[in-house]
Amino acid sequence: MRAAQIVEYGAPLDIREIPDPTPESDGVVLAVQAAGICRSDWHAWMGDWGWLGGQVALPRTLGHELVGEVVAVGPEVRSVRIGDRVTVPFHLACGTCGHCRDGRANVCDNMQVLGFWRDGGYAEYVSIPTADFNCVPVPEGLTPVAASAIGCRFMTAFHAVLGQGEVRPGDRVAVHGVGGVGLSAVQIASAAGAFVVAVDIDPAKLALAKEQGAAHTIDAGAEPDVPAAVREATDGGAHVSIDALGARATVLNSIRCLRKRGRHVQVGMTGAADAGEIALPIDEITIAELSVVGSHGNPHTSYPRLLSLVASGRLAPQTLVQRTVALEQAGDVLAAMSDFTTGGGITVIDRFGGGQDS
Repeated sequence: MRAAQIVEYGAPLDIREIPDPTPESDGVVLAVQAAGICRSDWHAWMGDWGWLGGQVALPRTLGHELVGEVVAVGPEVRSVRIGDRVTVPFHLACGTCGHCRDGRANVCDNMQVLGFWRDGGYAEYVSIPTADFNCVPVPEGLTPVAASAIGCRFMTAFHAVLGQGEVRPGDRVAVHGVGGVGLSAVQIASAAGAFVVAVDIDPAKLALAKEQGAAHTIDAGAEPDVPAAVREATDGGAHVSIDALGARATVLNSIRCLRKRGRHVQVGMTGAADAGEIALPIDEITIAELSVVGSHGNPHTSYPRLLSLVASGRLAPQTLVQRTVALEQAGDVLAAMSDFTTGGGITVIDRFGGGQDS
């Protein structure tokens, strides 16, 4: 099969022929129909996250946002069948550890991150373990390209907004960084009845945030005091503020724009400049009784609610997809992420045998 692999950090991806995968005894093989190109892929391509033990071993096939058709099943698989169309959480889980049994498979003790710790979906086929637990049926009527957004960015934002953020109707919500996760968070929080303020340095991304339901936008590149601007726009500060980027400035802006007893939700992972360490204004957090919570992926148990909202039309991940590319173009998209020129929407690989940009 054809696959796009990292063979050297930061170097062009290598389009190569590698053996077709075979299913593990409890797993399946998917024929990949669509695979999103996520900023997390850029971090892997750059060799980041060694401070977490997350630097990918080379060579590695990227791709953790995918939709595919089941084409082979292992002998222990019971509920997934050939011909099923499924997506999978990027945090593949074991289904048996204490966290999985408690409904928190997004922090599974035996997690395998697709496209990082095992080969992912920048390929014609991909192997998925523990298929009965990890395969999620895709709603009828949702195209593969649209459904690929659910695999990481949209489901991550869903958990950040409604799970860890506990956003309720009438809340004032700030979203810092409106790339794929941030735009998803804007849409989801707005659909939940919140007043959403989107913050970014890119006016084009802020325009997209407006389209996704942001009631107010702030250009952080032009605004000298972002927290003050958010507090003014939210009549005293955000109830919930989400950092979808992971830079020092966005973390601090997010915390400092909260009203008393507000909640900061950290979604974005840091890059090499911070290497996982960002100092927090701990006295401000203490005096205002602020909450600082992390948010990783989306528990498997939350998928039914997420997919029901998608099926009903209340949530529309398909509106976030702006561009589709062929497998050969994936490396160019990653390179463009280095200077943040990919725009805010989602780019999806939907042609694995070659083709032109669309």
